[in-house]
Amino acid sequence: MIYTETNRLILRSWKAEDLSLFMAMNRDERVMRYFPATLSDEETKGFYGRIQDELRRNGWGLYAVALKATGQFIGYVGLHEIGFEAFFTPGVEIGWRLAAEYHNQGYATEAAFKVLELAKAQGIKRVYSFTAEINKPSERVMQKIGLEKIGEFNHPKLPAESPLSRHVLYKIEL
Repeated sequence: MIYTETNRLILRSWKAEDLSLFMAMNRDERVMRYFPATLSDEETKGFYGRIQDELRRNGWGLYAVALKATGQFIGYVGLHEIGFEAFFTPGVEIGWRLAAEYHNQGYATEAAFKVLELAKAQGIKRVYSFTAEINKPSERVMQKIGLEKIGEFNHPKLPAESPLSRHVLYKIEL
């Protein structure tokens, strides 16, 4: 099922053939440099299952992103229920992860704009986004799509001494 399209991208349901590319992407240190670790294939399979469950349960989630010109799977952009307790939870976040060869081409921003439209159409009133303070590329996407920085926090699932612990927090009212 295709959820929506942009000028260059298709946001769609995941296909079985996406899984091997998703596993390779999650093993890539360039893609995962702002995460605590790369993911094993088993961890990615578990994540893939959770993505499918959330899409079925909510009718929205992390959409597979493919290039319109070729159909090539390049990663995901979408919505996700925030999975930890913090002063801004419960809530819905917008997030993205693209294969390294598709970074810095505007794909995350282009898809994220469309995902915000889908969120509004689904009746979602507020969307958050957050990332490690050192992840300036993702923070720039948040700014480009109109989210406003509302604060910072220490991620509760990361050790305080981790360079990834301190996170920036953005939100938008739809």
